[in-house]
Amino acid sequence: MKARNVALLMTAALVVYLVLLADRAVALLATGTAAGIALGIGVFLLPLLGVWIVVVTWRSGVQIQRLSRQLDAEGGLPDVSDLPRRPSGRVDRDAADAWFDERRAEVEASQEDWRAWYRLAYAYDIAGDRRRARATMRKAIDLEAAERN
Repeated sequence: MKARNVALLMTAALVVYLVLLADRAVALLATGTAAGIALGIGVFLLPLLGVWIVVVTWRSGVQIQRLSRQLDAEGGLPDVSDLPRRPSGRVDRDAADAWFDERRAEVEASQEDWRAWYRLAYAYDIAGDRRRARATMRKAIDLEAAERN
């Protein structure tokens, strides 16, 4: 199953959960008691937060996919197929670190190139540093948006 289909399925399940949660919030608000109203307001904030998280996550995913397609069309997508792998399938740590160093040098040489930042984000990801990969990908998205405008 494609990753996008899994994401759509998980989003649909989350939407059902958020609707059910909002229904509970309305039921709590309808009790008319101070405690029920206070809990209802608190419970109602959870679906609002959930919707915001889903929208931000999907927006980010669509932007990353757009960059990926553009890089693919240009022939600039990162290729790590030749890097040695562990039995689990993950890239060997030493090889990932060496590949990361090359991508970091690319960014240092061209600070305003979103393509270099995209490849650095990918390097962070294969090195297992997801937090920095997301932050670096946001930088790539911002630079690409500035380039378009």
